[in-house]
Amino acid sequence: MDESRLKSLAGKRIVITRSAAQSEAIARELTALGAIPVVLPLVSFAEPEDFAPLDAAITDIQRFDWMILTSAQAVRSVVKRCEDLKRKVIREDSKLRIACVGPVTAEAAQQAGLPVEYVAGTHTGTGLAEELGSKLAGAKVLLPRSDRANPDLSVALKRHGAEVSEVIAYRTLRPKAVDEKNLSQIASGETDAILFFSPSAVQHFAELLGGEQLRLLQGRLAVTAVGPVTANALRQAGVSRAVVAADTSSAAVIEALEMHFAGAGKAAPAGVKRA
Repeated sequence: MDESRLKSLAGKRIVITRSAAQSEAIARELTALGAIPVVLPLVSFAEPEDFAPLDAAITDIQRFDWMILTSAQAVRSVVKRCEDLKRKVIREDSKLRIACVGPVTAEAAQQAGLPVEYVAGTHTGTGLAEELGSKLAGAKVLLPRSDRANPDLSVALKRHGAEVSEVIAYRTLRPKAVDEKNLSQIASGETDAILFFSPSAVQHFAELLGGEQLRLLQGRLAVTAVGPVTANALRQAGVSRAVVAADTSSAAVIEALEMHFAGAGKAAPAGVKRA
C-alpha cells in the first residue's frame, strides 16, 4: 500500500450512522488510522409487535430446507428468540441449511454457533437468490427479516421455485433522540465523510435534514454507501457521487475511504466505486 493511502484518513472526521454497539469495531479501526470517528445512530431496532409468526416458524423449523439471513440483526433476533423459547436453531435431525447475504452476516451467524453453508458473492439478497438458483427449486425457505425489508428477495426466491415463509424477526425504527450537534456539523460541512449502512439510515437522514440537504452534501464530503443495496438507496435519493464500499465488512469500508481520500482532487482510483 502506498504511503498516501496509509495516511489518507489521518484527521478525517467520519460519521458512522449505526448504533454504538454496531459501530465499535469500525470506530476502533478508524481511530487506529488516525481518523476521528463520530457515532450518530440513525437506526434502532425493536422486537416484532407480534411474535406469533416467528415463534411458529421456530417451533417448526425442522421442516425448512434453507434459512436465508440478510443481516446481523436478523441473526441476533432469531437466536435470541430461540433462546427465549428454549429451542435450538439447528437440531440433530435437522436438514436446515443457512445462507447469508454477505460476510458480516455470515460472521455474526458463525459467532452465534450457526453453520453457514453459503455466502452470497454479490452481497445482495436478490444476488443470493440468483446464485443459489436451482438449489431453491421446491425448497422450503425461512426468511426472517425486518418489517421494512425490501420485497425483492422474496420475489426472487419464489421465481426460482422456492416456497417462502417470510416472518418479521425485528422492527427497524428511527431513534427517538438524535444528536442535534452532530447533525448540524454535518449540514455545515464540518465532517469529511458519512457512512450509511442501510437504506433505512439513508431514509432517516433525509427525514431529519431533508432530501435536498442530502443531495448537497455529496459536493462537500464523502457520502459513503456500505454495500450495493445502500448505494442504490442513495442513488434513489439523488446522490450520484457516493463512494461505495464493495461489501459490508470494516476492511472494505476503510479501503474505499482510503482510496477516496488518497485520490482526492484526482481521477477516481480503479478500486473506488461510484454510486
